[in-house]
Amino acid sequence: MSEFISDNIKIIVFQLKDEEYGIPVQQVRSIEKFQQITRVPRTAPYIKGVINLRGVVTPIIDLRNRFGFEELSTDESTRIIIVSKDDKEVGFIVDAANDVIDIDSDLIEPAPEVVGAVHEKYIQGVAKLEKRLIVMIDLDEILEMEREPHMLM
Repeated sequence: MSEFISDNIKIIVFQLKDEEYGIPVQQVRSIEKFQQITRVPRTAPYIKGVINLRGVVTPIIDLRNRFGFEELSTDESTRIIIVSKDDKEVGFIVDAANDVIDIDSDLIEPAPEVVGAVHEKYIQGVAKLEKRLIVMIDLDEILEMEREPHMLM
């Protein structure tokens, strides 16, 4: 499929801690303000619960928790990014959704062996843009984690 995609890709840039992360815009359904989450018993700590989003019950994953970062209380900039993969919707809690940018796919390098606190399995690569480094997350791997609640870093 990648051979049919142009050299430019559009990504949503979001923030966790002091780092910027990216996800291709075609995988994002919407970006929502933080809202009340209903807890679901006996789920992994990074699965915060579910929300009712326009009539669809959507599971919510706290990416800070999942990546092993310290907990942070929500504020005005906290967002839930709703992603879709194989007719399944999941929300990611992020510190902020910064912007939508076009990047040249040639600027994305493979993930280095060590990417700080985030296990390289969940990283597709790193985009280098002038003074910014944007860590491209691997949506397939992050959604795979949901089926493996025993896998905590």
